[in-house]
Amino acid sequence: MANKMVNSSDSCLQTVTQHTNDLTSFSKINNTKKLIMKKMTCKQLGGACDTEFQANTFEEIAELSKKHAMEMFQKGDNPHLDAMNEMKKLMQSPNDMKTWMDGKRNEFNSLPESNYPTSKI
Repeated sequence: MANKMVNSSDSCLQTVTQHTNDLTSFSKINNTKKLIMKKMTCKQLGGACDTEFQANTFEEIAELSKKHAMEMFQKGDNPHLDAMNEMKKLMQSPNDMKTWMDGKRNEFNSLPESNYPTSKI
């Protein structure tokens, strides 16, 4: 069962990767390089908790979510295992999975951006 869940998560990430646009952006404001970041929670990404992820692309946030899911899987966290089983059911239909991923990507794209200073230019 564990291997099947890991394989399902890998397949989900591959789907995310296939359907993700690169949204990386930097801006110059007051001679400071700023990284534009967006935030989503585990729940917003189909998970079971309010852990918050920050990333500047949908692909990056999906990777953070995947790592979190693997940690919760290894801990045997039942709410997360239930969420993973729901995702596994969704993945049975490529069309349904694509629709779900497109919706999550659109949700990410519509989020407000936060500027985080990273370094002086």
